[in-house]
Amino acid sequence: MKQLLVALYRFTRELLAALYRGLHGHGHLVGVLLLGIAVPWLIFLNVAEDIWESGGFVGDQSILEWLHARQAPGPDQLALFFSRVGGTSIMTVVSLGIGGLLLWRRQWSAAWFFALAVGGAMALNIAAKLLFGRARPALWESIAPEGFYSFPSGHAMGSAALAAAVAFLVWHTPWRWPAVVLGTLFALGVGLSRMYLGVHFPSDVLAGWFCSVGWVASLYVLFSPYLVQLRRWWRQVRGR
Repeated sequence: MKQLLVALYRFTRELLAALYRGLHGHGHLVGVLLLGIAVPWLIFLNVAEDIWESGGFVGDQSILEWLHARQAPGPDQLALFFSRVGGTSIMTVVSLGIGGLLLWRRQWSAAWFFALAVGGAMALNIAAKLLFGRARPALWESIAPEGFYSFPSGHAMGSAALAAAVAFLVWHTPWRWPAVVLGTLFALGVGLSRMYLGVHFPSDVLAGWFCSVGWVASLYVLFSPYLVQLRRWWRQVRGR
């Protein structure tokens, strides 16, 4: 497994360099490929390799202990709020509402993109949890205990996938920056709440965020006209 993760990491890094060289001059596309796909996947694979090889980051436990030392009634309620909002029930209702709106407006491609973005992220999360089988932190008795495996964080993945998908859907509208800012704050709040509650390690949350961003950005390219540019670039590379 370690060899596979290392190979994927090296391949992604080499592909990153090739994309930059081949698509230099296509600003937005290069930004999506580099910042939206290559960098998030590189970070996720690097974290996954650390989890598989050594069980996590050196600072995983110390960060959780630092957060636990600052627990108080006010932050407790805020963490519980973000954790509940980012949970399966509310996220499912919100996702179905957005998907239903896209279908009602007959935006078929956008509806498919959104469904695969959010649904696919959750499928990836379950697969990764079963593959790594990482136990949850047990440093103290949490006020919101959880079962199942820890890596990567499902709450972090779900919130990041939803935020990224919505941002891409409204990117060419005046709502793009409000969506980016609010979505980022929402995903950060959900992820930090999971660490504060002691049910996820920081590496679980970090991996969840970047895995979802990489997944959603990859789908965005597949569902956009940029795919034609990528095919043209790939034919040029093969021709050389």
